[in-house]
Amino acid sequence: MKKTDQALALHLPKAVCEQLGITPETPMEMSVKNGRLVLQPKLAARVSANRFMWLLPLVVSLVLSIGVYLYWITQNIHSLPLSGDISLGSFVIGVGLVAGVIIFAGFFIQAQRAKTVPRIYWRNFPVITGALAIMLGLALVGGFWLLDQLFPGASFDRLTAILIFWLFLLVVAAFMMQAAVTIDTTMLSNLLLVVIVSGMVIAMATNNTRRWWQHNLSFLGTNMASQAWQFNVTLIISALLFVALVDTLFVALEERYPRSWKLWTMRIMLTLIGADLACIGIFPNNAASHLLHDQAAGMLVFLVAGLIVGCRWLLPGVTQEFLWSSYAVAVALLALNFGFRWFGWPSLTSFEIQAFVLAFGWVLVLFGRLETLINQGSQTWDVQVLDD
Repeated sequence: MKKTDQALALHLPKAVCEQLGITPETPMEMSVKNGRLVLQPKLAARVSANRFMWLLPLVVSLVLSIGVYLYWITQNIHSLPLSGDISLGSFVIGVGLVAGVIIFAGFFIQAQRAKTVPRIYWRNFPVITGALAIMLGLALVGGFWLLDQLFPGASFDRLTAILIFWLFLLVVAAFMMQAAVTIDTTMLSNLLLVVIVSGMVIAMATNNTRRWWQHNLSFLGTNMASQAWQFNVTLIISALLFVALVDTLFVALEERYPRSWKLWTMRIMLTLIGADLACIGIFPNNAASHLLHDQAAGMLVFLVAGLIVGCRWLLPGVTQEFLWSSYAVAVALLALNFGFRWFGWPSLTSFEIQAFVLAFGWVLVLFGRLETLINQGSQTWDVQVLDD
């Protein structure tokens, strides 16, 4: 966003100033974005006006900590181990996960109504909330697993345990609140990456003793794998999050490029990629659904390849650098495909992993390019507000 040196004076009715919660002393800025004139307080003023929001994580964590401490007293719990069924870890994970999801949902709804974050369809709200809950749950479980490995057999008295509980809960509440009020397409892209990578790594680690790599990547979702549902649910949640991100991006692009059949074509192709990714998880590579699984996996390759070729005509303002890098990805995918089919190199597992990384990485780069298109052409001026 380009900043100009010219200051503007804008006269607003007193009722408007009261409704917006601004005064003549409030630092303001005006910007032209997506064909609209946007008037809002400067970032420092917005933070100052909402400073009470940052007290909420402290209040919530204190109230919940007091409640948990009283529960321990009533249950005659004098010490808690770091891990186990009734432990410090179980309380932090259980209470932190529920409180974090509620805080995110509340602030997300408030931010959407106040239009302080990019427009996101309400139908995508459960998907985004679920993905963040999964990420938070994985972080808490993984964190306490690591602590248990570092301090095996550790146990804490009631006071020490509640202080640790409060600190973890404070971090969780602050993180989920920050996520709700700053959510945008970049955050959704990062969330998609975290969900799909962490889910696959966990599935690989779970099946390490079964030597999954000697079969293929799809083995992780079959009934021969341990905890196969983790791999399949990861693909389904990632697909839903993928479609939610596509929705968010193209809603913003529609305002900048109204009624563009090229963008609608790209949106349909990206949505089909998300739906196809979900089908791979819905139909695992078992005997009963082997044909459907293979067809879905093959269709995913064709959709990505078609999108790479079509970017030349479908993507507004496409650069030569992006085109050449896209063609390089297409050539690499073809080389891997024919190398595996004709010469048996690389192996099937290696081919699947490398092809997935290339295709998924290119789609994330495409999302970045779409975000650049959304943010192009914005300009701001300093504004002085005068009331009646």
